[in-house]
Amino acid sequence: MPFFSPGDHPGANFVDLLHRVGVEPFAASASQSVHSPNIPHATTCVALRFDGGVVMAGDRRATSGNLISHRSMEKVVEADRFSGVAIAGAAGPAMEMIKLFQLQLEHYEKVEGQLLSLEGKANQLSMLVRGNLPAAMQGMVVVPIFAGYDLATSTGRLWDYDPTGGRYEEKEFVATGSGSLHAGTVIKLGWRSDLTRDAAIRIAVKALWEAADADSATGGPDALRGIYPVTATITNDGWTRIDDSVLASIVDEILAEQHERNGGNRS
Repeated sequence: MPFFSPGDHPGANFVDLLHRVGVEPFAASASQSVHSPNIPHATTCVALRFDGGVVMAGDRRATSGNLISHRSMEKVVEADRFSGVAIAGAAGPAMEMIKLFQLQLEHYEKVEGQLLSLEGKANQLSMLVRGNLPAAMQGMVVVPIFAGYDLATSTGRLWDYDPTGGRYEEKEFVATGSGSLHAGTVIKLGWRSDLTRDAAIRIAVKALWEAADADSATGGPDALRGIYPVTATITNDGWTRIDDSVLASIVDEILAEQHERNGGNRS
C-alpha cells in the first residue's frame, strides 16, 4: 500500500490517488487505429424525469462497423444507490470509465464517511470524461448520461456530457447515441411534468423502440432471445431495475398499437 505525507495525501480524490502511484487511466495508445471499425460501440440511451425520480434506459446492441458485435450489452449501470450512468460510444473505454467512477464514489464515501452530493458526482464524471479526451481524439469517444435522485432537494436530476468533459444539466429528458434524434423526439412528444413512474418507463421503452426502427445501430426488443432494454428507476428508495417481464408486457402493448396503426397488417 502506498504511504503519503500529511501534506501530500490525495484524500478522497481517487483519480488523484491513481496519478500519485503512477497509474494513468484512459491513456491513449499511439498505435491504436483512428476510427477503427473493429472497436465495439454502444449506441442509444435515454433518461427522463418523472414525478418522484428518474428513469434510465438503454438498448442492448453494440456494433463494430456494420456488424453486430454484442446483442445483450448492458449500457445502463448503477453508480451507487442513488445514481446511475448510461453510456454511448466506444464500449471498452466506457466500461472502464464506469468502473473507475464506481470506485471513485465508493472511495469518497469510505474516506469522508458520507455520500458525495449528486452535483459532486456529476462533476467527478465530467473529470473522467475529460481524462478520456486523448483517446477520444483517436476515435474512442465516450458520451455518458448521468442521472440520480438528489436527497438534498428530493428530486430527480439529469446530466449529459460532451467529449471534452463539458456537463449540461437537463430539466426534462436527455438522449444520447446514434438513435438519440428519434428517441428524443418520442420523449419530447410524450413528456410532461406530472408523469407517473409507469408512464415514464413506457415512454422510455417506446423511445428505444422507435429509435431501433429508424437506426440500424440501435437494437430493438428481442422476444425470441428474451432481450429487452436495460431499464431502471432511481427514487428516494434508491436504484431499482425493472424486471424483463414488465418490459415484455410493455413491448406487447407497443406491438398491438403498431398492428392497429398498420390497419391489421403485421408488416
